[in-house]
Amino acid sequence: MTTLHSLTSADFEALLNRAFEVRSVSEDVHLSLIEVKVMGSGAREGGAFSTLWQGPRSPILEQATYRLFEEKFGEQEVFLVPVAEKDAGIQYEAVFT
Repeated sequence: MTTLHSLTSADFEALLNRAFEVRSVSEDVHLSLIEVKVMGSGAREGGAFSTLWQGPRSPILEQATYRLFEEKFGEQEVFLVPVAEKDAGIQYEAVFT
């Protein structure tokens, strides 16, 4: 089974523009993975990276850990931080070090 700690930036790049279901909230919320940025060395194999997710205008997810599901990704707990409000909705970032 794939764990979040073993995933690399390349694993996330393969999931760009895919919809992820947020399973740890009561409302139906989907996020789309829109960007993966390599950040240099880190504790994980392949180095550190960040991911940027596009969500709807509402509901706004608070900074917290959420269970995200996507068929290839499985279900993983990811710490998301709201970082921007765009015309399309709210963007969230997750950093993996």
